[in-house]
Amino acid sequence: MLSMKCKYALKALVVLASEGTKLPSSAIAQKARVPAKFLEAILTDLRKADALTSERGAHGGHKLKGSPEKIMLGHIVRAMDGMLAPIPCASTFYYKKCDDCTDEKICVIRHAMLEVRNKISEVLDGLSLEDLLNMSPKKKQQLFW
Repeated sequence: MLSMKCKYALKALVVLASEGTKLPSSAIAQKARVPAKFLEAILTDLRKADALTSERGAHGGHKLKGSPEKIMLGHIVRAMDGMLAPIPCASTFYYKKCDDCTDEKICVIRHAMLEVRNKISEVLDGLSLEDLLNMSPKKKQQLFW
């Protein structure tokens, strides 16, 4: 399940992608309809994830580090929420063997969750911020309701 932190991160990035310019966090919070206090921590995490850059000062703000078509949702979701897999033994990056499993090679639950993880990864790694912008029926007029 997508956390609110991750959803807010995606909303902030979509705003930055739609504006195409540097924005102060207060403007991002307002346009994305995200709590400003919570957004500050999210923007820090997005900087660490190499998704945006920030400048301090009167003319400071935040902007995307790359072009919207190169920033993939899978990268952002992993940076914000960690693994895409529903269970740790099905994760590629955050693998952890289940304590109750005697042989994961024959575990039908693990194999089913591997398939789920692969499908989630396929979709999220194939979608960019640009794709999200193109999904909006009203384009840049109103991205969120």
